Amino acid sequence: MALSLDTEAQDLLFHQAHTARAFTGEPVTDEQVRAVYDLIKYAPTAFNISPLRVTVVRSPEGKARLLPHLTEGNRVHTAPAPATAILSADLNFHEKLPTLFPVKPTLARDVYGDPGVREADARLNASLQIGYFVLGVRAAGLAAGPMSGFDRAGVDKEFFPDGRQRSLVLVNIGRPAETAYRPRQPRLDAAEAVSFL
Repeated sequence: MALSLDTEAQDLLFHQAHTARAFTGEPVTDEQVRAVYDLIKYAPTAFNISPLRVTVVRSPEGKARLLPHLTEGNRVHTAPAPATAILSADLNFHEKLPTLFPVKPTLARDVYGDPGVREADARLNASLQIGYFVLGVRAAGLAAGPMSGFDRAGVDKEFFPDGRQRSLVLVNIGRPAETAYRPRQPRLDAAEAVSFL
């Protein structure tokens, strides 16, 4: 069955996309990051809570604060990357609900009055948005290098000391260098991963 998305777009977003490990020195601009966010803000979230927050680290000072919290292997890829996005969940997303979900004015109190419920939903829904973020970076013609190998508590203390946000994933962003990609590894096919009841 043919997909509605044309082959070139399928290749850009999926078939030919890899996790990038090396980047050229070309900077990642504010405009590029904003364009990525303007595309991915339509990711589905429960009650449109939209808890993903993006902190872009580009300066030498910012990198010096971030690098000590990464595993050694990820430091090697992150230090020279033009930009690294700290993708986090805003635990106080409920403050934006009057704007984001005005059809239910009591939602913040009725559903998200419990901090534990709020944090669980923030993490889950921000994770949905993270998948879209990676696709948005690819759609912008940039390469993404998502990483989970870092000390989350350390990053949170360093960048979010007020406790409002929880880091989930780091993504290096930039134009891929010639050495950016390893050979593609096998994937499960539909017969192994999809079941029908």
